[in-house]
Amino acid sequence: MANENEAASAVDTAAQDAENINILKRVRLEKLSALKAAGKNPYEVTKYDFTHLSTEIKDNYSELESKNVRVAGRIVSWRNMGKANFIVLQDRLGKIQCYVRMNDIGEAEFAEFKTWDIGDIIGVEGFVFTTRMGEITVHAEKVKLLSKSLLPLPEKWHGLKDQDMRYRQRYVDLICNPEVKDTFVKRSRIISGVRNFLDSRGYLEVDTPVLHTLEIGAAARPFKTHHNALDIDMYLRIETELYLKRLIVGGFDRVYEVGRIFRNEGMDSSHNPEFTTVEMYQAYTDYFGMMELIEEMYREITLKICGKGIINYQGTEIDMQSPWERLTMIEAVRKYAGVDYDSWSDDAAARECAKEKGVEVEEGSNATKGHVLIAFFEAFVEDKLIQPTIIYDYPVENSPLAKRKADNPAFTERFEYFIYAREMGNAFSELNDPIDQKERFVKQVEAKRATGASAEVDEDFVTALEYGLPPTGGLGFGLDRLVMFLTDSPSIRDVLLFPTMKP
Repeated sequence: MANENEAASAVDTAAQDAENINILKRVRLEKLSALKAAGKNPYEVTKYDFTHLSTEIKDNYSELESKNVRVAGRIVSWRNMGKANFIVLQDRLGKIQCYVRMNDIGEAEFAEFKTWDIGDIIGVEGFVFTTRMGEITVHAEKVKLLSKSLLPLPEKWHGLKDQDMRYRQRYVDLICNPEVKDTFVKRSRIISGVRNFLDSRGYLEVDTPVLHTLEIGAAARPFKTHHNALDIDMYLRIETELYLKRLIVGGFDRVYEVGRIFRNEGMDSSHNPEFTTVEMYQAYTDYFGMMELIEEMYREITLKICGKGIINYQGTEIDMQSPWERLTMIEAVRKYAGVDYDSWSDDAAARECAKEKGVEVEEGSNATKGHVLIAFFEAFVEDKLIQPTIIYDYPVENSPLAKRKADNPAFTERFEYFIYAREMGNAFSELNDPIDQKERFVKQVEAKRATGASAEVDEDFVTALEYGLPPTGGLGFGLDRLVMFLTDSPSIRDVLLFPTMKP
């Protein structure tokens, strides 16, 4: 009964809050009507030439003291002291206090100023001084309303705390929670850092199609749409890989794409239906070359964004400056599960070992040694990989696009790297044998169709390989997960400006 009462109380509170907001909105609409009637429609203002941002004034006070400045921003707090008022303006870099007095701006202008509200966007012109409390302030000589806010900002002390509402109304979240804006500024800097790193190493940034004409056999489920002019079904891309490798065939030796990807799958703290990946391909190198590249990239970007090589993520120290540990999947399973792949004489022995250890293998009676190794890795290893770790040499069963190891064809030249028990990226020595590739594509498609889903072999990609793909190293990683890591954000929704939400 207590829970029901609490729920009812919450509903009543929400309803009361909504009614209060409606009342405040009506009041503000009346103020707007009065302004328009007086010929002062704030929405007709087209431009305001400010001279300084808030932090520029604070950082350069010794040079600007008593000098005239023009600032613009949103009113976020107001202290009414009769004929003299202190307001705080928030601009894109921070906040600055302004002192507005009737004797300075005139009685009529001051009377109009007093009708403005917190949330309004205004311009202030005046000189810089320091109050008796030591706060750097703009002493207003002119004020101008630039845009009227019809909805009140969340209550001062509690702010916008409801997580769901913060994601839905990110614009309010950015106004009320400065640390949120900092996250997205860092996101932009991270993207720039990735681009600068790759550009400096001779990579060329390219764009490849978002709309594809066929559904490939990959495990990810695509979004489907219809092209009216061509009267064909199309699919939003689930990767950028195949087009980028076509460009390696065409002679671009180093290419990358920062691309939006779409997967019609589940959602959780590290998955959103649309997300951003960075994929890069380099001719004449292998997966060991990509290991060196990604370690160097993460180390450089971490120092650039965080200013240090050892950072804190969700209460755990992560060392990004030391060399990453490297283990084959066989070595990792031996280390953390105490099970030796090399001791399994055949597939049946591997399945029996899994049964003894209580490890469920999805493929059941059809499971191979490779399938069982993967199951042991997922059950015993992944959650132990807190510090940056590279796991390499994956079974061919789950690596359809990676080149087989010449000395052990049951395994491929593939690695994934993990931080904080989370897979952060995936890399291969790319498969460039068109015959082997076609066979693997066919198996993928058959397996997908067996589940009732549709899938096709990308014959054009196979054709591209038939013209000759040089030995190539390829790597892809989720940009959003990197941003989560470098901004200490627990959820992918915290690093997406507008995450996917149910209406």
